[in-house]
Amino acid sequence: MTILHLMAFSVIRWQQLMSSVIFLLIFLMALAGNLLIIMVSTFDHQLQKPMYFFLQHLAFLDLCYILVTVPKAIMDNLTKNSSISFWGCILQVFLVVSLACTEMSLLTVMSYDRYVAICFPLHYEVIMKRGTCIKMAVYSWLSGGMSGILHTATIFSLPLDVSRVVHQFFCEIPHLLRLSCTDDYLGEVGAVAITSSLSFACFFTIVLSYTHIFSTVRKMCSAMPQSKAFSTCVPHLVVVTLFLGSAAVAYLKPVEDKPSSFDLLVSMFYTVVPPTLNPIIYSLRNKDIKAAVQKYLNIISFSPLAC
Repeated sequence: MTILHLMAFSVIRWQQLMSSVIFLLIFLMALAGNLLIIMVSTFDHQLQKPMYFFLQHLAFLDLCYILVTVPKAIMDNLTKNSSISFWGCILQVFLVVSLACTEMSLLTVMSYDRYVAICFPLHYEVIMKRGTCIKMAVYSWLSGGMSGILHTATIFSLPLDVSRVVHQFFCEIPHLLRLSCTDDYLGEVGAVAITSSLSFACFFTIVLSYTHIFSTVRKMCSAMPQSKAFSTCVPHLVVVTLFLGSAAVAYLKPVEDKPSSFDLLVSMFYTVVPPTLNPIIYSLRNKDIKAAVQKYLNIISFSPLAC
């Protein structure tokens, strides 16, 4: 079986263990936050609205996203074995690209949902019908899957020197290109150009949606909706900018021949940070989600007493 070798976070044992502990804590936070949102939005009848439908999809996506890279990184550090099978690498590339592109599409759909809810409240239920929401979610997942297939097919159609180390903690396309035995990257360059164009189109749509939201809210007489809109939308924009900006740096900047801690950090910002922050930014700050969580926590805490 063909084996590829990933880069370890450190050759010093205590640093390997420390990074494992940090990754484990981040993983548990992301796991708990996203599972909580999925369960609450599934079983609470008061959260059966378009916004929570998309939040449920985002939470499930983030759960899958962090499962692709972080558990293996933890095990690699603990076992001091950073190898991955060739087919495992193919699967990891497909999943990372698919889930990242799906996330960008879902965040765009969610910003549009908020735009309709705030700017056209009387038409919200007509525009964001159940069928329309399902179609938007399906298109988001399909677009991500197609991007994953495109990138996976182009990168692994190149001859790769698998004896060299991938200078990343997972199979990332720019670092796999470094292993190529040919300089003919035209297929992958085209795939990156297509994905980048669509991602920046999504980012432009998100910014445009929030701009219209800010404009609409500013016209309201009360200061309460304004402060609520700003406190909600600004963190959303920060997370989206961080996600797209770090991914753009990772994929568009030239890859160095030597291992770089900067590359590790940048990759973490688009693979590890979003699944951890999204439950806090998009859901756990929401009063309906918090009320539902509190309700179920009360049921769990009082149920033994009832027995």
